[in-house]
Amino acid sequence: MASINVEDHRRRTPRKSRAGKPPFTRSMPLPRLTAPVDFKQTIKKETMKTTDRHSPRRSVRPSPAALLAACAALVLGTPAVHAQDKPVQLKLSSWVPAQHPLNPALQAWADDIKKASNGTLTAILFPSEQLGKAFDHYDMARDGIADFSYVNPGYQPGRFPVMAGASLPFLFANGKEGSAAIDDWYRNYAAKEMKDVKYCFAFVHDPGTFHSRKKITLPTDIKGMKVRPATSTVGQLITSLGGTNVQASAPESRDMLERGVADAITFPWGSIGLFGIDKVVKYHMDAPLYVTPFVWVMNKGKYDAMSAGQKKVIDDHCTSEWAQKVAGPWADFEFGGRAKIAAQSGHEVYKLTPEQLDAWRKAAAPSEAQWAESVKKVGEDPKAVMDALKGSLTKYKSAL
Repeated sequence: MASINVEDHRRRTPRKSRAGKPPFTRSMPLPRLTAPVDFKQTIKKETMKTTDRHSPRRSVRPSPAALLAACAALVLGTPAVHAQDKPVQLKLSSWVPAQHPLNPALQAWADDIKKASNGTLTAILFPSEQLGKAFDHYDMARDGIADFSYVNPGYQPGRFPVMAGASLPFLFANGKEGSAAIDDWYRNYAAKEMKDVKYCFAFVHDPGTFHSRKKITLPTDIKGMKVRPATSTVGQLITSLGGTNVQASAPESRDMLERGVADAITFPWGSIGLFGIDKVVKYHMDAPLYVTPFVWVMNKGKYDAMSAGQKKVIDDHCTSEWAQKVAGPWADFEFGGRAKIAAQSGHEVYKLTPEQLDAWRKAAAPSEAQWAESVKKVGEDPKAVMDALKGSLTKYKSAL
């Protein structure tokens, strides 16, 4: 019998594929992943295909296919972070009417959050005080009645003294750039002053003024009048001039004026028509008397329960840039309201003389002194706080 050289036989004999399958090549497609992969199980399964099940003592190395499948699982499976995030639905509360220009801006903000979170963060907007009264919106966010709330800090006098400085008279020239300015400034104080909630951003409306039943030109005209102030700081001005403050939220204001409970109101221009106040007042001072600062805040528990990726999405939408985006359409609306009021019959829009304007500036000085005392009580330096605000207004081109 002729002898056989085993090594020669191995070199000359082509290796057959196992089970009729073609040998592995680099051109084989990667396995498609439709679910999270257990890498150890993947290697084990692929290895068993190449192992003689009746030879358990045989040492077997993972096949190239097994290794490649595991690597593909690692590479392709890693980005599934958003897919694993739990869906979260957010309740957004706004107390202004559904047709108010702020609401579409808040909805656009929420839509962008949905997109950025791959659909895991969705929101429902509740306007018109559906979830609670305007005065209660800060506490609604704190207590989880709403996940996000639109808050007027001035509705609660004395509670937010630092923020109150932004509503001092004759500071802001406009609402759009002013919103970026106030947010950039207030971020240094929000964590302390609004510690019950997660601060998102601050913004303002375009400057407002006096709208009244009788013409107001000088500070002395306020004596004996009943005025609904927009903020606590404006309220201090009214009191210092011998007037009486009448507390009412924006949705309640027309009724107060119509019943004679109030003689005048401080309000931005466009909203005069939106809330029907133009039906009960006829004189409108054309001067940038004040702005109302607002904040958009979140329930802390809702934020803490989110995944790291979802928190980043929220943080990316709580910026000075977004403050300006949200406030922009409203600022444009209020600015355009002046011309609409002036065009209505039975209404008088009037400017102040330089002497009258100077008298108002001097009359506002005691209000700033009162504000400074309230800021000292919470451990802040009022001069540093005000200088920082004015610096931010200059930076964003919104200073008078």
